[in-house]
Amino acid sequence: MSRTMPTSPPPIPSLRLGQMPWLVLTALIAALVLLPLATVIWLAVGNSGGVWGHLASTTLPRYLGNTLVMMASVGFFAGLAGTVTAWLVTMYSFPGVRWLRWALLLPMAIPAYIGAYALTDLLEYAGPVQTGLRALFGWENARDYWFPEIRSRWAAILVLSAALFPYVYLLSRSALREHSASSFDVARALGAGHVARFVRVGLPLIRPAAAAGIAIVMMETGADFGVVDFFAVQTLTTGIFTTWLEGGSAAGAAQIALVSLGLVLVLASAERASRRRAQVYSHAKRLSKPNPIPLAGPAGWIATLACLVPFFIGFLLPGGIIAHLAIRNAGEWLDPRLIQAAVNTLATAGSASVLTVCLSLLLVYGVRLTGSKAMRGLLPVTALGYAAPGAVLGLGLLLPVAALDHRIADFFDLFGVNVGMVLTGSSAAVILSYMVRFFAIGQGAADSAMGRIAPSLPMAARSLGRTPAGTLRTVHLPMIKGSIGTALLLVFVDGVKELPATLLLRPFNFDTLATRVYDQASLEKIGDAAPPSMLIILVGLSAVILLARTNR
Repeated sequence: MSRTMPTSPPPIPSLRLGQMPWLVLTALIAALVLLPLATVIWLAVGNSGGVWGHLASTTLPRYLGNTLVMMASVGFFAGLAGTVTAWLVTMYSFPGVRWLRWALLLPMAIPAYIGAYALTDLLEYAGPVQTGLRALFGWENARDYWFPEIRSRWAAILVLSAALFPYVYLLSRSALREHSASSFDVARALGAGHVARFVRVGLPLIRPAAAAGIAIVMMETGADFGVVDFFAVQTLTTGIFTTWLEGGSAAGAAQIALVSLGLVLVLASAERASRRRAQVYSHAKRLSKPNPIPLAGPAGWIATLACLVPFFIGFLLPGGIIAHLAIRNAGEWLDPRLIQAAVNTLATAGSASVLTVCLSLLLVYGVRLTGSKAMRGLLPVTALGYAAPGAVLGLGLLLPVAALDHRIADFFDLFGVNVGMVLTGSSAAVILSYMVRFFAIGQGAADSAMGRIAPSLPMAARSLGRTPAGTLRTVHLPMIKGSIGTALLLVFVDGVKELPATLLLRPFNFDTLATRVYDQASLEKIGDAAPPSMLIILVGLSAVILLARTNR
């Protein structure tokens, strides 16, 4: 005989009550990260007084056309260089291949705008190349000979392709190493030559990885400001600066920014769709890495040359020029303004890296703890800042931060205290922009690292009476400190190199290394820009060395 027990709502577990603060915290962090994008959308769709019609009939087609040409061209050339070099250093053995495997990552250490300044110093009318040609052939002025225009779109494409191809190289090489060698061995046994194996076997296998790398390259190209501004190429990014700072129209700048964001979303969607259509699976239980095929004679040296060309253009040439200029302008190293810029850079990039990683760690942990589907769905959205141009984030942050600044000042005025502009008058807005811009790095590192922790470990800690914060501190942090350290370094390095957001948000008389390089180059003082450029390159090399160690 069964006894029917009275039904009543189960009591709310204390665990659920303890999760509520974490749910609120994650929502606040997500709102903070999404604030700039929301501001841009609000400005763009609001009443702009007919600015959109004026832009659409005058400058916007030129901005959009140049941006699309730049993105497509850089994506093509960087994709070609990245996939070919990845294939060569993975599948073949030839002179210099061992050091080329990591040397091909070095162009990532040099920001594209520094490469642009170095190329201009070398090839401009007063540079050593044209000066040497005039002395050699007896030419007296530019009318006596023809030389390509340096400050042009083709030069911008060359510089950006050489600076960004390592993204494609790194992802393509990792994809090749993760596939079994059996496919390549079968193709070789069936008589497929070097080119046929690359086209018919290699490219289909690395297509998802290469597509992801090319998408990153195209996003970085669309977000670039330093190169296109220096080479006088009018793109959507330069249009944001021109419309806002010179035209005085924040709404018009927001509308251009919204077009730029639309390009990013279309590109990301296309890349994701392409990756779904090109899924490749490995059925081997034990992975057999490709055995490099020796290339002897001319073939080996041709492979070496093919890898040396992008390395030379992307790292050796600009790095050598900047190092030469930095040594020649040794007095600039003692300039107090350079020292102050270095201190400001360390403070802003260091603070931003700590803030970014801490907030991303709390967000990921809060989402995992609460199990909220809504917050889990917001995780990818909070990573959009990494794809958005820095100028867009600067525009989206400056207006709400300035409004908050005025509220703070008005509040303290009630007590007779003049605090001034606390946020926009300091580096706080710059730090916040770095946090939003590079939040995806910290979030990705935290999410990936926490995903490797067995669920039983935090559950055991909670059963022993640990609070959620105590579990995070005693269980999670010791196990993911390596990933957290890597994220701190990467955010710091990207913060040191960030230019457009810093230009928009820096207070008066505040320089970082990146803005000092930009200011000196804008005054045609490439030599004076060399010492801060050299410091940025040295910081970038630290991140490249870390990448090389983790991708051996």
